[in-house]
Amino acid sequence: MTNEATRDKDLVIIGAGPAGLSASIYASRAMLDFVTLEQTGVGGQVLTTTEVDNYPGVPKADGFTLMDTMAKQAKDLGAQIESDQVASLALRDDGTFDVGTASGGYHAKAVILASGATPRHAGFDGEERFGGHGVSYCGTCDGMFYRNKQVFCIGGGNTAAEDALFLARLASKVTLVVRKDHLRAQASLVRQLEENERVEIRYLTSIVAIDGGDMPSQVTFRDNATGEEHVEAFEEGSFGVFVFVGHQPASSLLGDLAELDHGAVVTDERMATRTPGLFCAGDVRRTPLRQIITAAADGAMAATSASAYLGNPVDY
Repeated sequence: MTNEATRDKDLVIIGAGPAGLSASIYASRAMLDFVTLEQTGVGGQVLTTTEVDNYPGVPKADGFTLMDTMAKQAKDLGAQIESDQVASLALRDDGTFDVGTASGGYHAKAVILASGATPRHAGFDGEERFGGHGVSYCGTCDGMFYRNKQVFCIGGGNTAAEDALFLARLASKVTLVVRKDHLRAQASLVRQLEENERVEIRYLTSIVAIDGGDMPSQVTFRDNATGEEHVEAFEEGSFGVFVFVGHQPASSLLGDLAELDHGAVVTDERMATRTPGLFCAGDVRRTPLRQIITAAADGAMAATSASAYLGNPVDY
């Protein structure tokens, strides 16, 4: 913390992914005095997406371009987006909030948490040891390091399928390791995987350990039907393991200010938590679908609800 005085705002939006940027657009239209804070890159997890083809009105774009366009729209409407790390969130006795940041902090009448989620770990032996040099959680971020090498992808959902297909463009072979006897991914993705000659799918299989020297050189697999384990050895550094088993909502700031369900924030349909003036939007909240469009919709609703809470109901 610096000695810079705490700044007063009607609203503080924490996070500048699709939810936070959408909230910024709607907060700007409501003429609120607000700031949007982002500790990494404006755009959030979407920045790592190479191709987006399911956002209405944008037939095909990469994640960076889409988020850059959204951020520009917010700024053109007057949004103040700052690079700052939020360290704490506290409720005052008068019902307002203190948002502690690396640059000093803010005093806000309302807060929207749009902090997104971080990748979950699979839990196999060696996962932490080889993190960043053999184990990765983002195909589009780290795929280039495995060009013409073999990769193993853990997971069975849409993210695992999409990243496996992306990695198949770079790697010599992609093995999708699925603990169940089926994939949960959309049928169209499953078909693409099955038709891709560089992709192998191993059902009822789990990776229980990886080992090696500076880089991994062997993988221990378990047959989930029989419980039997076997080890496959490779040249050190010739392969990588990508983990796609979901995300952990970044909700640790909230403490007891909101109800959590396995880390995801429980809100009502207006994005309100159990603490008046505190709203959540996007992947950080409990939702049946985590997509750019749903996060953007959440952000719009959260900002509209915050505006109403602040005494400025807006009929959009």
